[in-house]
Amino acid sequence: MPKKILFLTGTRADFGKIKSLLQILEEHPNFEPFVFVTGMHLQKEYGYTLLEVERCGFTNIHTFENHTHEATMDLTLAKTIEGLSAYVKECTPDMIVIHGDRVEALAGAIVGSLNNILVAHIEGGEVSGTIDELIRHSTSKMSHVHFVSNTQAKKRLVQMGELKESIFTIGSPDVDIMFSSDLPDLETAKKYYEITFEKYAVVMFHPVTTEATYMQEYANNFVEALLEDTHNYVVVFPNNDLGSRAVLKAYEQLKNNSRFRIFPSLRFEYFLTLLKKAQFIIGNSSAGIREAPYYGLPIINIGTRQQNRAVHTDIINVDYTAKSITDALKIMDSHKVQKTSNDFGKGNSAQLFLKSLSNQDIWNLNHQKQFRDI
Repeated sequence: MPKKILFLTGTRADFGKIKSLLQILEEHPNFEPFVFVTGMHLQKEYGYTLLEVERCGFTNIHTFENHTHEATMDLTLAKTIEGLSAYVKECTPDMIVIHGDRVEALAGAIVGSLNNILVAHIEGGEVSGTIDELIRHSTSKMSHVHFVSNTQAKKRLVQMGELKESIFTIGSPDVDIMFSSDLPDLETAKKYYEITFEKYAVVMFHPVTTEATYMQEYANNFVEALLEDTHNYVVVFPNNDLGSRAVLKAYEQLKNNSRFRIFPSLRFEYFLTLLKKAQFIIGNSSAGIREAPYYGLPIINIGTRQQNRAVHTDIINVDYTAKSITDALKIMDSHKVQKTSNDFGKGNSAQLFLKSLSNQDIWNLNHQKQFRDI
């Protein structure tokens, strides 16, 4: 009887992290993967990225609309718990796999642990300094199994009382796709999205929920600096956290400007190709911390959203003022990226994930969690 593994995805970002893991289980006779699709995937304003999940051809896809309003993340959490709770009773999974620091991940951990289902958390043990970090650590404490990206993350989980035998270091799964031979070439990606720029940079600027009061000011400053600049830009919408309306309102100033191509979302593989060939990335996305360094890309990181994350030594960190952003943009054409090592895996996360699940020890972990004192 194959093990039923239920994956939960709420955004284009976390889907990029779990896609290779899903694919390797879909092809294995000992496992039967299921996908619970919710969150931004079902919002037309953000590109209705359910289509990207469906394109992968997974056998078991279930959708649930959890969106309430950007200012009510607590109600979104509650609604997700309600929908997922009903589905696990129908699906009866042996394990629930969640990723990262979104409320959907926390909902998955709560539903799994309270229904005596093993919960596996991808990329726990990391820090950011925002509300995301609180959600990530809370999710880890509600999870039984941890698939982490590096030894530092494992060390933090041990520090939080997690059992060493429940922690598996597999790297960051999106690296699997980053170096896949299936990525489209640049010409194909540009043609698909009607991008005519010869040279361009990538913009990804997300709201910081703990600074929501100031997000309109921060977003306006960012857009002011972009408008004063001379580079071409591929702009991707923010996530739908508290403060996203402020970012979208500021982006209205970019419309009808020939230097900007603005998208609610980009297909993950196409995004990676466009990122790899960009001049630089600017904003506060984790793509600047994770993906960009692997491609040797210059990075301008704005504000506090990635504070305390594992940081590439060549990132240019700036505050939210238009002047500091403008000053950083002025040196981009002459900036040389320093070669550094990356600590998020070697592109074999899916194989390591499968190896871990194929070991009976993981299924013998005590559902009644223990706290291990250091």
